[in-house]
Amino acid sequence: MNLTDIKKMSTTERLKTMEALWDSLLYENVEIETPEWHEKILEERKAKIKNGKAKFISLSELKTSRIQ
Repeated sequence: MNLTDIKKMSTTERLKTMEALWDSLLYENVEIETPEWHEKILEERKAKIKNGKAKFISLSELKTSRIQ
């Protein structure tokens, strides 16, 4: 299956396929290592929260900012 095949699928078919893929990974008991860049981002965000410099917004604010 390639990207062209996937694009031909309906949204429902794609969602069902994604769910099946996640389920197959869930039950394999394989450790997936977190990438180093992800760890760095999480540490930066934790530091902002600890220092009181984190800015929190509502989900509706986020959605509005993504549209613009």
